[in-house]
Amino acid sequence: MDKVMISVAPVASTDKSIIPEKIAEDVLHCYQAGAAMVHLHVRDAQGNLTTDMSLLEETLRLIRKDSDMIIEVSTGGVSNLTIKERCVPVYSELVEACSLNVGSTNLGKAVYCNPIDDVEYCVRELLKMKKTPEVEVFEIGHTFTMQELMSQYNFINPVLFSIVLGHKGEAPATPQALAAMIQMIPAGALWGITHANRRDFSIIAAAVGMGASTVRIGFEDSNYLDAKTVVDTNAPLVEKTVRLLRAMDKEPMSPAEARQLFNIASK
Repeated sequence: MDKVMISVAPVASTDKSIIPEKIAEDVLHCYQAGAAMVHLHVRDAQGNLTTDMSLLEETLRLIRKDSDMIIEVSTGGVSNLTIKERCVPVYSELVEACSLNVGSTNLGKAVYCNPIDDVEYCVRELLKMKKTPEVEVFEIGHTFTMQELMSQYNFINPVLFSIVLGHKGEAPATPQALAAMIQMIPAGALWGITHANRRDFSIIAAAVGMGASTVRIGFEDSNYLDAKTVVDTNAPLVEKTVRLLRAMDKEPMSPAEARQLFNIASK
């Protein structure tokens, strides 16, 4: 594959000031730099996960006004929300794709709980509302669980996995862990890389070289441009990712190309 979709997750979980105009401006600069997808959470003005979609939908309208980016919203994150509450973005007409978390996860000292009944509820709602799932897998067990779900539910092909490395308590961001995770991806599925707590681009480069279809970059995972440099907007991270792809004889996908590859209905 000579093209890779860049997804930008622009808001850090520690951000305590959610301003739609500021987020949308940052995201649109990322779009101009080569990002085809935006990944966001449903947050209130103080950055807390919530069921109130008002700030998110305002942000999404601003993004949609000036771009054709694929809009993905998370159904996850550490909170006290029930699975029904976490699925609120599934019903928004502005949302095209949603993250799907298929198992519980250690995130530092926190535990992100995803019991199988909750997972299956989320799967059913995503399929009912025709939202494209991006399956976030933090360990091999998650990948195996999704393989079992694929035998039980009628997912549209190809199923997209995001291999998430680098969280304390889960799979480390090492070449060995990456290789092991790739080996578990079911035949016919596609996969991408998310490197949490990233300080350099070495694992992203390794993933691209091993066939990643997507790269997620952005403040949700890290604001490091390199080991010594942090940035205050997301666009430089996208620009560096584009340079990396081109150095490896690849190009960033346009939103239209990504929609076609992942079977996402055009907006």
